[in-house]
Amino acid sequence: MINSGMKGLLPVMALTLAGVSTSAMAADDAAAKKAIEVEVTLAGVSDYRFRGLSLSGIDPAFQPAIVVTHESGIYGSIWGSNVSDNGGDNIEVDLVAGIARDIGKVTVNVNATYYLYPGAGSTNYVEFIGKVSTPVGPGTVGLTVAYAPSQSHIGSQDNVYVALDGSVPIGGTPFSLTGSFGFEDGAFGSKKKDWSLGVTADVAGFTLGAAYVDTAHAQDFGRIAKAGAVFSISRTF
Repeated sequence: MINSGMKGLLPVMALTLAGVSTSAMAADDAAAKKAIEVEVTLAGVSDYRFRGLSLSGIDPAFQPAIVVTHESGIYGSIWGSNVSDNGGDNIEVDLVAGIARDIGKVTVNVNATYYLYPGAGSTNYVEFIGKVSTPVGPGTVGLTVAYAPSQSHIGSQDNVYVALDGSVPIGGTPFSLTGSFGFEDGAFGSKKKDWSLGVTADVAGFTLGAAYVDTAHAQDFGRIAKAGAVFSISRTF
């Protein structure tokens, strides 16, 4: 805007300032890109499974996400999905703030997640999540511990969830085998167990996935705990 205003009065000065400004802006942009990264992911799943249970009523779900990461490892994200039977607008929005750092070969990631259900505020709650992961041979193994303190929106009871997960690439192919096993006790399940076994592939910029998901004590949760296959497709920009 300054250069445009000076163009008719001082052409030489305008060009000089434009060059200086452009160089400074380019340097600032490069620094900003290095310091802060923004990723947008669009995903579709045949069934939104959360710790073994279907939160979409065994129906497909659309799940967009935005993640902003600082070079320090501090990050924030917003993630959404359609859900079913929550007594509101049938939408879940997860607001996340955390930090992820590499310590040697171990990646440590801790965050606070606020589960927000527009139109059904009585079901909103907060959870604290920590995960450590490390390479094992050609693959990666991770341990997640999540704790939701006692809150009125979850029946004034706390909840603990612990899960092991892993992935290993299939050499010479775009495929990786994935698996997980989780244990939950508290507000959302009494000694509930869930597990999955699947495969993912990176194809033409998309990540494709297929997994078998199952839950113990399915009778306690009814239809939403029924074992089944879940298919997914996502792309990150």
